[in-house]
Amino acid sequence: MPASRDEVRTNLRAIREAIRSAAERAGRDPASVELVAAAKMVSPEPIAWAAEAGVRSIGHNYARELRASRSALPDLDVRWHYIGALQAGTAQQVADAADVVQTVGGERAARRLAGRAARSGRVLDVLIEVDFTGARSGVPPERAPATADLVTALEGVRLRGLMTIPPRTPTAEEARPWFVRLRELRDRLRRTYPNVLELSMGMSLDYQVAVEEGATMVRIGTALFGPRAATGTRERPAP
Repeated sequence: MPASRDEVRTNLRAIREAIRSAAERAGRDPASVELVAAAKMVSPEPIAWAAEAGVRSIGHNYARELRASRSALPDLDVRWHYIGALQAGTAQQVADAADVVQTVGGERAARRLAGRAARSGRVLDVLIEVDFTGARSGVPPERAPATADLVTALEGVRLRGLMTIPPRTPTAEEARPWFVRLRELRDRLRRTYPNVLELSMGMSLDYQVAVEEGATMVRIGTALFGPRAATGTRERPAP
């Protein structure tokens, strides 16, 4: 069952406390970690509750849901993130609705996204999605430098960092090596692109480990909004 207004507030407090504890264990400032509320299949009302409680970043997996939420909540003081697989066919819709796109990978979709943003006079912050296993969307780590070269040459987008979804693991601790690899890749890219700072990694089941390994964004849905209804798809895990 989806969380009530009070439950969203209670869940948010618990998540923030967990982020604080994880950051302190790693000797980090908890304020350096941005909570992106992953609102896949979440109606506008709970999104508004989260924003009312202080959440300033909302993520959507689907272009149509992103557009619908932004249209229903035009005055919400948040940044809208696109966190679903970026496809060439919907890249222009994403460019119209998102402030941040976390899943840049393929060249065709990247060019369409950037072109639409540039024509609209917008500059979108983007992250490159890195796929370490070949099982998801995104680019393999060895292609990340070339993708960074492409993105930084495009008008309408501004490269800010990297994102990943690790393989499903029995425990959060087993996801740690993937987070370490993304951080190390980010650090190598920064030698060429110093503004590549963001690490979007960690979801409801493993975000504390991700914070310990340097996450600057965590994408949290179920732990904040409650469980979603089954969708019948195995495309991407619920955050």
